[in-house]
Parts: sequence; structure tokens; C-alpha cells
Amino acid sequence: MMTKLFWGALSATLTLLSSGLLLETPAMADSSREASAEGGNPHGVTTEANSLPMGGETTTAVGLEQSLATMPEVEPSAEELIAEMEQVTSVSQLTDVQPTDWAFQALQSLVERYGCIVGYPDRTYRGNRALTRYEFAAGLNACMDRISELIAAGTADLVKKEDLLAVQKMQEEFAAELATLRGHVGALEVRSATLEKQQFSTTTKISTELITYVADAFGDRASPLNNANIGHRLRLDFDTSFTGKDRLRTRLQATNLRKFNVGDVFGVSPVGRATSDLSDETRFLATSTSSNSEVTLNRLQYRFPIGEKLTVFLDANTIDPSIVTDPITPFNDQATGALSNFAQINPVWFPLGNQAGVAVNYAISPNFQFDFGYQAEGGSPNDPQLGLFNAGYSAFAHLIVYSGTFKLGFFYMNSYSPQFGVDTLAGSNAAKILGAGPVVGNGYSVEFDYRINSWFELGGWVGLTQARTLGTGTRGDANVWNFALNLAFPDLGKKGNLGGIVFGMQPKLTGTSNAAVATAIGLPEGQREDRDTGYHIEAFYRYQLTDNLSITPGFIWLTAPNHDSRNPDAVIGVIRTTFVF
Repeated sequence: MMTKLFWGALSATLTLLSSGLLLETPAMADSSREASAEGGNPHGVTTEANSLPMGGETTTAVGLEQSLATMPEVEPSAEELIAEMEQVTSVSQLTDVQPTDWAFQALQSLVERYGCIVGYPDRTYRGNRALTRYEFAAGLNACMDRISELIAAGTADLVKKEDLLAVQKMQEEFAAELATLRGHVGALEVRSATLEKQQFSTTTKISTELITYVADAFGDRASPLNNANIGHRLRLDFDTSFTGKDRLRTRLQATNLRKFNVGDVFGVSPVGRATSDLSDETRFLATSTSSNSEVTLNRLQYRFPIGEKLTVFLDANTIDPSIVTDPITPFNDQATGALSNFAQINPVWFPLGNQAGVAVNYAISPNFQFDFGYQAEGGSPNDPQLGLFNAGYSAFAHLIVYSGTFKLGFFYMNSYSPQFGVDTLAGSNAAKILGAGPVVGNGYSVEFDYRINSWFELGGWVGLTQARTLGTGTRGDANVWNFALNLAFPDLGKKGNLGGIVFGMQPKLTGTSNAAVATAIGLPEGQREDRDTGYHIEAFYRYQLTDNLSITPGFIWLTAPNHDSRNPDAVIGVIRTTFVF
């Protein structure tokens, strides 16, 4: 009688296994708990996003689940079944099992005597699904493990000889299926161990960005001075997370970009600069124009949260505020935003030469954020004679107001530079205030951006830099202004595309306090500011071919280059191709 009861109970139980019933094995349960506790992912983390969630699974549980999931006629998957199972301690907890059901006694025996039945969270059993031989073999193996536990625990009186004989008979009948199942699990464990030994890093994700430019310059003077050329910038980012919320970014970069010669023979040449005399008005990116595809370390930054409102950035290489605070413009992305360096970012934000520092984001409330930071200049941070605080630096503060789709920012920067003046890699050469000794700068800007509807965005900025020169015999003050108005057309033509129009004035020297300063920075005798006002007009259309590839044709029109109307207008035609993966 006992043999028949056990045989009937076990057969009924395993026949209904795929309908929401699994036999819980302690090994699998323990593995699942270990996976939850570790939270590790052997294949990497996500990416300039503020969160880096990481999750994980253990080899044993995953091996069994994947083996079942790949076997024929298993529906739903083993992962879905295991995720939904809950331990049942009494058959009365199964709401769709009644005492009149033919399998009621079998279920009652296995639930209350052997404790190896689990059901769905809604307390249903769902006993009408089909069962494969593989599922039956897996369930039989699990039940055998449970009986072995009872024997080891000194509860052998609960397991009768007839029961063991019945189980032994079934084990022999399903030996082939059990061997196949064990083979699947063993192969997956070997494969997992191999991957763990050979994987690049347990916490690092690699991403690549390649930008290429095909461009030429046109104009009365520009056309004969330039030919169509191609340039590129390649970046390789290694993003590592130790906690799932932090990020260490190590960036390698190679570039061969050049500036175009617009033939601006009138105006000031960049006094004291080691680079070419060409104006920065034609720059595509805030990137070196003297490199010849050499691979360099471009960024080394560690970002981590403190609580829910505070995020800290530690930098040991090139850095500027746009990397650590919201620039409030849809065109700031160098790979997919505006074509020119000027149209991508307010020049006040970009003091040349910063290479190390610390910054903080503080979310005051959903509508207000306050960011601030301190950044050292050039190679001074690791120079014992200078260090972080005795050489060039910049310190900034940025208050941001968010209201729906409207953003407003108030930015201030104080800087001191013995070698770069207030050079921002944009604007006229005179506006860099070079040649009059060390320069203290106070930069102010107001930025706004308003997403009026799903297809139109309006934004812009106004920036002022007040510079004070400290050279012997050249002490004085100078003012530099710039502005821009942005029109953005998100998803123009299809989702992911972007159209853009930028009208603005690159940094212009609007006045100096004395002739000594004006002469030192290269202005002709009697001239105290840039002679005229030139405008920057830019239009582009980014067409998103795939998630990883976009093509952006456009043009940049410079009126009165170097802010001198004696220089004829110049137009630069550009086709940019961007690969991001």
C-alpha cells in the first residue's frame, strides 16, 4: 500500500511539474541566495550615465535553468518557473487543488510528509500542463536529494523501504535522461569556469567613439589656402565600477584634426602661443591640433555618490566644467551635437589647460541643483614647487533651475593662469588676453534651454569674462563677451535625428583699460579692442543610420573672421561621421 501511495504521489507530482510545481533543491536555493548577496556581474557594467546598476547569477543555478530552458517543449522557461515558485507547507494552500481531485492524497503526502512542493505566488497549482521526460528527470533527481537529506537528518523512519525501491526503479528507468541532464550542467559549469578565468574584467566595460570629418573651407581668401581633407578623433573608454553606483573612467585618445586657414590677415596673431597662428574660430572640437594620431591618456576620472543627493568627481587629467555639470544645451555632445567647438559649449566654461581637480553635484531639490568644483592648470598638480594651489587654477559654481522642460543656469568661474590667459579655444586672438603676464579671470554666464514641444527646442547663452593682467608694466583690465542662440529640432525626419541652427558671436575683446595692456596682447597702436564684430552661423543635420552610426552634414559661416571686417567671410563645409559602440 505504501509503495502504491508513494508511486502515485510522485508520478502525479512530477507530471504536473511544468504547471507551476518544482521540487526545491537546497543547493539551488543556496546558490540563488549567494548570487543575491554578491550582486556581481562577470561581464561588465553600464556607461556618461549617472547610474551603473550591476546584477549577477551563480553558475550552478544558471547552468540548471539554462539547460532546462534549451530543452524541447519546455514552456514557460525554467527561469520564469523558478522565479515564481514559493514553498508550500500544506496542500490546503493550493487554492485550485480540492479534496475531490484524484491527485489530492498524493500532493498531500509530498507536501506534508516530504516538504518538496512549491507553488505559484498566487497559491495556485495549475495541474493541467504537459511534462517532458527531461523535466520529470530533473524533478526525480530533486526528490531523491530531498529523501537523502531526510535520511541524513535522522528521519529515516519517515522513508519506507517500499518508497526507496520505487524511487530506485524510477532512477534506473530514467538513467539516460539523468545522465544527459548532469552532462548539460557539467558542460555549463566548465564553460563558466573558463569564462571567469579568461574574462577581461569583472567590472569593466569598454566603449569606443570614432569621429571622422571630411571638410573644406571656401571664401575669397580661404579657398586657395585650403583643400578638402579628412580628420579623425578616436576614443577608447574603460569604465569600471566597484560598487555598482560609482565609475572609474580611463580614456585613451588619438587624433589628427587640423584648423582651417580662413586668410584673416587683419587682426591680432595669438601672442605667446606655441600653436599655429590660425584662429580658433574654425575648430571642430576642443582637441589638440598638433597631434599626429599618437595615443594619449585623455581622461582619468572617478565618480561616486554620497547618499542620494551628492555626487563627487575626482579628476587626474584633462577636465572642464561641462564634463561635471549640466551645460544646458542640446548640442554639447562632441560626437553627435554641433559641428564646431564654439556651438557645442559656452566658451566661458572652457579655460584652457585644466588637468586635475575635484567637483561636486548637489541636488538641492527636484527643481534646483548646485554644482561646484576646483581644477588645477597644466602640469602643476604633480609639481612639488607648485602643487594644486600655487599655480594656475579655475574654480566654478553653477546653479541650475529645472521646471518641466525648461532649464536655466547661472554660472560663475574664477581663474588664474600664468600661461594661458583666458584662452578658451574659441573667438578672436585678441580675446585670449595673451602676452601681458599672468591673468586673473572672472567669468559669468547665463544659459537657458526650453523644450517647447516634441520637435522644437530653443536655447542659448550670454557670457562675459572680465580679465585682469598682472604683468610688470602691463597691469590692466579687459572684457570679453560672447553669445549664442540655438534652435534644435529633435527627431527631425525620424526618431534619433537632430537638426540644429546656431547664431552667435564668438568671444570678442570689447575693451581694455589702458594702452599697455592693448599693446602687450598685440593690438595695433591706438586700438583698444577688436575692430569689428563677426558672427558665427552654423547649421547641421544629424541623420541616425543605426543605433551606432550617424552622418552629420552641415556648414559653418564666419562673417568678419577674427572680428575684423577687412577679412572676407569664410564658409566651411563639413560631413561628420560618428561611430559609437
